[in-house]
Amino acid sequence: MPRITVDGMEIEAPAGVVVVDAAKRAGIDIPVFCYHPKLKPVGMCRMCLVEVGTPKRGPDGQVQLDEQGRPVIAWMPKLQTACTTVVSEGMAVRTATEQVKRAQKDILEFLLTSHPLDCPICDKGGECPLQNLTMRHGPGKSRFIVDDKYHLAKRVPLGELIVLDRERCIQCARCTRFCDEIVDDHVLGFYDRGRGMEIITFSEPGFDSKFSGNTTDICPVGALTTRDFRFRSRPWELTNVATLCPHCPVGCNMALSTRSGQIRRVMPRQNERVNEIWICDKGRFAYHFVDHPDRLRTPLIRVGAGARPAERADGRGDFRPTTWDEALDLVARKLREAGPRAAGLAGDHLPNEDLYLFQKLFRQALGSLNLDQWPGRMAGGELVAQVGLASGSNFSDMGKGTAIIVIASDLEEEAPIWWLRVKQAADRGATLLVAAGRPTKTDRYAEHKLRYRYGGETYVLLGLMGALLRRGAQATDFIQARLDGFDDLRRHLEEYPLERCAEVSGVPVAGLTLASEALASVQNLVILVGSEGLNQTASAAVAQAAANLLLLTGHVGQPNNGLIMVWPHNNTQGAWDMGLRPNLGPGYQPLGGAGLGYEAMLNAGLSGELQALFILGADPVGADPAAAEVLRRVPFLVVQELFPTETAKLADVILPAQSFAEREGTFTSGERRVQRFYPAVPPPGQSKPDWWIIAELGRRITGDAEAWRFTAPSQIMRQITRDVPLYAGMTYAALAQVEPQYPDVGGVDLYYGGTAYQNTAGLGVQWPVVAERPKARLAFGWVDPPMLPTFHEERPFTLVPVTRLFDAGIMTASAELLRRARIAEPHVELNPRDAAALNVADGDRVIVRLWDQELHLKAWVNSQAAPGIVLLPQGLEGIPDVPGIVSVDILTEDGRRKAEASVSHPSSSVG
Repeated sequence: MPRITVDGMEIEAPAGVVVVDAAKRAGIDIPVFCYHPKLKPVGMCRMCLVEVGTPKRGPDGQVQLDEQGRPVIAWMPKLQTACTTVVSEGMAVRTATEQVKRAQKDILEFLLTSHPLDCPICDKGGECPLQNLTMRHGPGKSRFIVDDKYHLAKRVPLGELIVLDRERCIQCARCTRFCDEIVDDHVLGFYDRGRGMEIITFSEPGFDSKFSGNTTDICPVGALTTRDFRFRSRPWELTNVATLCPHCPVGCNMALSTRSGQIRRVMPRQNERVNEIWICDKGRFAYHFVDHPDRLRTPLIRVGAGARPAERADGRGDFRPTTWDEALDLVARKLREAGPRAAGLAGDHLPNEDLYLFQKLFRQALGSLNLDQWPGRMAGGELVAQVGLASGSNFSDMGKGTAIIVIASDLEEEAPIWWLRVKQAADRGATLLVAAGRPTKTDRYAEHKLRYRYGGETYVLLGLMGALLRRGAQATDFIQARLDGFDDLRRHLEEYPLERCAEVSGVPVAGLTLASEALASVQNLVILVGSEGLNQTASAAVAQAAANLLLLTGHVGQPNNGLIMVWPHNNTQGAWDMGLRPNLGPGYQPLGGAGLGYEAMLNAGLSGELQALFILGADPVGADPAAAEVLRRVPFLVVQELFPTETAKLADVILPAQSFAEREGTFTSGERRVQRFYPAVPPPGQSKPDWWIIAELGRRITGDAEAWRFTAPSQIMRQITRDVPLYAGMTYAALAQVEPQYPDVGGVDLYYGGTAYQNTAGLGVQWPVVAERPKARLAFGWVDPPMLPTFHEERPFTLVPVTRLFDAGIMTASAELLRRARIAEPHVELNPRDAAALNVADGDRVIVRLWDQELHLKAWVNSQAAPGIVLLPQGLEGIPDVPGIVSVDILTEDGRRKAEASVSHPSSSVG
């Protein structure tokens, strides 16, 4: 590493870093405005001017030395920008000379000539780099004539989420560069010149980016503010509590900034292994459900609870508030009576501690194996435990020599920060392969785009394996040393040769062959399988094929190699780990038998076999209204929830739970990183943590107070570390450990990294997969690929359910800003060719005949869908949960076809 001298201190700095960063690592702060360690240096603001010199060399090229044997420094005649000057061996830098101080003072004086004196009312006051640097380096008095002050608009909405004060802007371009460089959303730019230069938005709607809130963190002044924090509080009045994002599987580290017991804003918390210093707009703005007026505040019992289900079905017997003792006693008695004929269904937003106790309640207290997570059709958790992304992995380390496959995923909609990190890896030289049934934003960075027919996801992966075997590119030594079942895999692949996979999937043989050549030459391989592969009954085939591809190439068990399932929610991985499956216990331990999964529970409810159902943090009726008929027939239904959901309205007993913001616990991200979150605000009414409610039920059902005596989730985690080998050593103390991170942001020098918070509450621990054990035997598996959908004359379209980041669920829609700006109205997306055949224009209303339902929706006509394919965004108001691709018919609003022409559809007779 080059050795340089800064203010007389000799330091070593990594090659290629600029002087600002080198000095920062040595504890020497050089003031900046335009520079940010996550952005490319531009040298615009000149605040970082320093004196720079390099060793003088003689005619022979050798460094000249003085009498003391030290290099003679040749100082550059002018000050240099420390943010663009790259360190070199022997360089000398002076940051505090009179010349440097005078330059800093002059720059600040220029910036302040037309800057408003808004500090007493500015939201940035108290954490403002301009304010802080002016106090430290600025002039005591301005020479500028006040009458010449240049005025600009004070409140300019760039969109529904972000407000611009043009008078405060210092034209550092951090916001525009963030949009262009980091997230590739070219929606902000400069307009005009000189003192009239201002930021404008190019997009419609304004500032159309899923990451817009991050610009307010890196803005060095109060020019950009979030609309829901503007004028609500001052930074020094806030209490900041470490938390985790409760939405997607990335596990973004955040902080809840509270005042007077209410969340005032959400801020990113640095974790370079997870989200760096960024969060998406859903994580930032979708927190208002915590203090929503509809939150459940007291236990509720239906009048006449335990009456015949028919009485519950037709609405007789309203709910009445009750005490916790009465509610818990009733639930415990009914569950005890049901015993093995009771079933439990849990959502995957809940913490690990709660889910662990939930499965313990059923398996140990009730003797029931009928347990599942909602939605229960997703496969792949046990494969992640075998060949998941190895511990020690970091997307920031991925670049040249790494291949990343993104299959069946619109990654920016499903896990925005993962999309961002995959994009950055591609920018650094990683080979990106995108296999999808439609165009996505990830395509921009892909070297190989494999566009398949929907339903052909598994065939793409089988085709890649076939192409690798054909060229002899399998990891032979690894297979012989550690793998079983290779001959069986080869035999199966002979039944699905490359040409057949190409025919079924629609991806040409040449495309599969070129992609396999790229895979054959890389050092690392990561595969991400998204919702369009998981959200279908054939998800087991996609997951197994992805795992087999990793095993075949030997890319398992080492950092930056392995499988990532893009789960739908923040703790889906934790639900798998804690044993929320009918056939697997905690830590993927096999059970003596298999209980009822969700679909089997519905059948048992219809047949009368199921006597009691406990639904924890899930709303199956809200997702699929058809489930209501089944739940009405269950003799006893208890729902534990935050809100009076559609499912809760059918319950005999409703138990009010606390949200993530009101209690502590752990979530496990999709990369298997177990992380802590902490209580930030008081709970509403008499609501209790889920773990407390379950523990009380366990005590009442078994009579064993000692086995169910838990006073804090940390005690439950200690039991998990004993019972679940994967979580060994993951005490709360271990999860709270931190270490230095670079770049160093969030300190008093807010001008350097912005207002993202330092991480003082824990970086989390990533549990190791089986493949990381050097002597562990692994095995290929096999699941037959699905048949592609068959064309029906009566239902000529193939409907594909797709994920949208901003859904209409209560956790998102309770944020008024997102409801206005980001949540789309219910709609279906049609290809222009199909729309023309139906004589449907963009914005017309159509009828989608789905099973025995008719959905009346607005049609969006675009090229996202291929001919014959219609896309149905899930989670929007009134749209049911669709378990995979199905055949549908589309009619105009009056119920008549507008054209007799045949509609194009994907070939479906092969497979």
